[in-house]
Amino acid sequence: MTAASEATDLLVLGSGPGGYTAAFRAADLGKTVTLVERYPILGGVCLNVGCIPSKALLHVAEVLSEVEALPARGIELGEPKLDLDKLREHTAGVVSRLTGGLAQMAKRRGVRVVQGTGRFVASDRVAVEGDEGVEEIPFESAIIAVGSRTVQIPGIPWDDPRVWDSTAALELRQVPKRLLVVGGGIIGLEMATVFDALGSKITLVELLDRLMTGCDADLVKPLLRRAKKRYEAIHLGVKVAEVKAQKRGLRVVFEGEGAPPDATFDAVLVAVGRRPNGDRIDAEAAGVAVDDRGFIAVDEHQRTNVANIFAIGDVVGEPMLAHKASHEGKVAAEVLAGEVSAFDARVIPSVAYTDPEVAWVGLGEEQAARQGIEVKTASFPWAASGRALAMGRSEGHTKLVFDPATGRLLGGGLVGPRAGDLVAELALAIETGCDAEDLALTVHAHPTLSETISFAGEVYSGTVTDLYLGRRRRAKD
Repeated sequence: MTAASEATDLLVLGSGPGGYTAAFRAADLGKTVTLVERYPILGGVCLNVGCIPSKALLHVAEVLSEVEALPARGIELGEPKLDLDKLREHTAGVVSRLTGGLAQMAKRRGVRVVQGTGRFVASDRVAVEGDEGVEEIPFESAIIAVGSRTVQIPGIPWDDPRVWDSTAALELRQVPKRLLVVGGGIIGLEMATVFDALGSKITLVELLDRLMTGCDADLVKPLLRRAKKRYEAIHLGVKVAEVKAQKRGLRVVFEGEGAPPDATFDAVLVAVGRRPNGDRIDAEAAGVAVDDRGFIAVDEHQRTNVANIFAIGDVVGEPMLAHKASHEGKVAAEVLAGEVSAFDARVIPSVAYTDPEVAWVGLGEEQAARQGIEVKTASFPWAASGRALAMGRSEGHTKLVFDPATGRLLGGGLVGPRAGDLVAELALAIETGCDAEDLALTVHAHPTLSETISFAGEVYSGTVTDLYLGRRRRAKD
């Protein structure tokens, strides 16, 4: 039976980082807001089964890695003991604290939360199917924030509990003796980092001829070098053709030039990408255009082809990142509330929270070459960083990409501990139009990893003293 409810100024479909940000911002601007979420807890994939639990586990992996390195520095702590139940409790506690905070903020703002699966029935109504039936909610405006789902490849027995996607991997059902990770993107590499630290023997397979496409290869190289030393095997240009469920494990058949022989694993983690959920909300009933991949096109105001319906986050296109979604959510909420607003970010940073971390933003050197854009680069090796040496992590480097005509920063990246925190300075520098000398002449604290950014600026300007590059004159204006 379908029950009708009172109309709301704004209906937000999905409570991930984009959805809850949009709902809260609209409420702050005086709108009545209804937030529809299919799961009983707010926060979407990111907070519940994605960004947050994975980072909690990655922090544990980082600590284990540091403990492993201590004997070489004269400290013996003994073999770490793993208590999976406590580790699961810790991760769940982090998630609960954040999601509980969201529920409280929704309540304090007067945002009505409706649990159930929402689908459009018209351009001004959504039907929400929950445990107690179907509720039809009229709205003045709507924001689609339904996110994405994992891609499932054929030839794999997905009903076998030993076959995992990233969500299942984060449940920590077990620490398999041998784990096959299918996919060399950010998610696959992060999960490989976690399970390697917890004691699994990792084999990683990537269909392409390199890891982490989209990032310059020289930034990925230190990560690849470390992974090769720690993992059982890394196979590039290799495809998983079939996974056969057997009593004693999962028998995997590989294909491709240089493919390894068939092998048996205790678990297989598939992380080959995500697909937007635009095809799961009956958007056509509202007249909203969805392409054959599930994406919804929007303008700079996050408005779809239907004037009163907006879309944000994974469902509107790459990059599928929580921080992009939250900024888009604010824009959509402000526009529908009559504010002057548009999504006008010059750059959006990307981070792989691996070991070492890899982070990049703006125009990459390889991207510039593909597009025929002339650039000049400058790098500073962390082997010359006092802080990196003190940490015993000197394998990284900082790389900057400049416009040779103006000296302005166009992009850059870092590889090493805390790269994900450091990349924010590069994003801000690009947004504000900084050039090499702006970075070089900004006084950074010493000794820090952040000063490698100013040192890289000095390399470009020809003023660096922490490296010897031969006698060079200072770059002219």
